[in-house]
Amino acid sequence: MTAPVSAQDWAEERRAAVDAMPQIISTVGLPAALLPYQQRVVGLLESTAMTRVLFVEKSRRIGLTWGLAAYAVLRAARERAAGGMDAMYISYSQEMTREFIDACAMWARAFNMAAAEAEEFLFPDADASGDRSIQAFRIRFASGFEVIALSSAPRSLRGKQGVVIIDEAAFVDSLKELLKSALAFLMWGGQVIVCSTHDGAENEFNVQVQDILAGRSKFAHVHIDFDQALREGLYQRICLRNGTDWTPEGEADWRQEIIDFYGEGADEELFCIPTMGSGAWLPAPLIEARMTAKDVQVLRLDLPGDYLQKSPIEQALLLAPFMKELAEALARLPLDPHYAFGFDFARVADLTVGVLLSIEDRLKRRERLVFELRNVPGKEQKLIVAAVLEHVRERLVGAAFDATGMGWTVAEDMGRKFGLRETEDSAGIVWAIKFTEEWYRLHMPPLKAAFEDDKIELAPDAEHLSDLRLVKLIRGIPRVPPTREGEKGKRRHGDYAIALALAHFASRMRWVEYGYRPLERRDAAPGRMADDPEDREDRSWWRPPLGTGLRGSI
Repeated sequence: MTAPVSAQDWAEERRAAVDAMPQIISTVGLPAALLPYQQRVVGLLESTAMTRVLFVEKSRRIGLTWGLAAYAVLRAARERAAGGMDAMYISYSQEMTREFIDACAMWARAFNMAAAEAEEFLFPDADASGDRSIQAFRIRFASGFEVIALSSAPRSLRGKQGVVIIDEAAFVDSLKELLKSALAFLMWGGQVIVCSTHDGAENEFNVQVQDILAGRSKFAHVHIDFDQALREGLYQRICLRNGTDWTPEGEADWRQEIIDFYGEGADEELFCIPTMGSGAWLPAPLIEARMTAKDVQVLRLDLPGDYLQKSPIEQALLLAPFMKELAEALARLPLDPHYAFGFDFARVADLTVGVLLSIEDRLKRRERLVFELRNVPGKEQKLIVAAVLEHVRERLVGAAFDATGMGWTVAEDMGRKFGLRETEDSAGIVWAIKFTEEWYRLHMPPLKAAFEDDKIELAPDAEHLSDLRLVKLIRGIPRVPPTREGEKGKRRHGDYAIALALAHFASRMRWVEYGYRPLERRDAAPGRMADDPEDREDRSWWRPPLGTGLRGSI
């Protein structure tokens, strides 16, 4: 979360602020009708320089639209010589346009402006067929100007002039095209006001904001997040309106309630932090907070493209340093905890990644070993994986393998060696996972919960942080999008995130207890079993079945 302030800390901060200015409780809302952040926005628009274009990134439901309604009425009620002009409000929701026009009617009465009642009409907006219209609301003023509120972006803005307010701009259709039309209002002294909460880092609204902050655009900019609005009296105004007493503790509880309501969307909805892509799955501060396993070594092997054309001796020499590092890392592993392994396979474009997790006290998962392979053939990959699994075989509770495409061959061979587990009740160690939306939907949320509940500990690694940040919410399901990041030849595709998800999945699967089952003697007659009394003295022929042993249950 971007708002790590606890309810108690917030209450103490607000009480200290009020103690410094005790008059704020008794005077809130009087005589100022607008809160300070609302005043700043209106002040910018009313300034002598007449701010031409203003972008406002804001928290949800802080009353900014209410303040903009006041400005729209002030402009439309003036005579032309005093700067009067039409005001047009555009948003994506008819409910919002109705609320805006109601607020304008209230302000007109409060300002004692001569205005007609709000009316509903059809706004002409010709398309290719020439007969399109939009449902709209309007208030006419004695000045001859009017306030118009529309619930969709009109095509015919180019024929209008005045003030344009685009509310929740990140959610309208084709903001870029709408801005092209709206900016034409500037030619005759108009203004364009664009305000919104965020809807992703790649949204046109955020693109425009970033251009302003980078100095590439000369438009004006205002930032108002939830905490800033609270510090400037938002909750006090709510208490005044509801007829309840304001207290720092009450405000702190209300603040926390709102943050909890928005949950993982609070950063974007309340604190003006756009999510990446279709929605960030894990915030970077949370990932970094879990990267505390400083004694874990990340092993990396990158073989040359002509590796297979080299002689066996040359191949062995290229592989030897990595295998030595792997043997040393395995030798350092404690064999007291249980282990789970995840393996994401790649051969050409992406990385192969293996993650070994130990299951510690209180069931916390701790990263013990990570290896990354690039340009490594399948035979060598199987050699490396087998070395890891064999070393922790007696404490291994599960190993989940990416079994899509060529990854199936590794999963199959490891299944032959350690036992293939096809259902939760079967006795094998190796899971062969063919990824589906359903798998991601069911098994990614527990991994996120482990991050949030401090139930996982990872090695600090910038590449792994990048991979985890690459996971996005796609149609509400955490997935790795098809894009790749990094320089050519070294690009990553969230490979570590998938391997970690597989290891975490393997660590959570229900363990089953099972024992040895008797095998038929290789040289016995059909039907004669290995535990026949007359055979008990001679066990030299006996072979244990693959993957047998005793497993606990968690």
